[in-house]
Amino acid sequence: MTQKIEAIIRTEKLHAVKNALSDIGIVGLTVIEVKGRGRGNGMELQWRTGRYVVDLLPRVMISIVLSDENVAATVDAIKTAAYTGEKGDGVIFIYPIENVIRISTGEEGREAISYQGDIDTRKKA
Repeated sequence: MTQKIEAIIRTEKLHAVKNALSDIGIVGLTVIEVKGRGRGNGMELQWRTGRYVVDLLPRVMISIVLSDENVAATVDAIKTAAYTGEKGDGVIFIYPIENVIRISTGEEGREAISYQGDIDTRKKA
């Protein structure tokens, strides 16, 4: 039925990813500023007072809930737009979602995540 994609990407790639998602019809998303580290050990910086290691780097997490059939296109758009070829480009997690309920209307399931002009309505047109 539905899946949740969480993508943790470089902060400077947010606008490129957001535009790529918009281009394929992804309307609803949540963006959260986060800090973290992955396989790297951070970076060592030199200041007047000495050297220190920054091991929690600023990143952005994008959260999207969408229909199963739109996951591959969405992941591809994120991967393409977020790619720099350097370490730290990010990661994408995909989770199954049991149900979605829109509080304001009481809609559930697919209707609760539908937006006018979104990826699903573009396919029907």
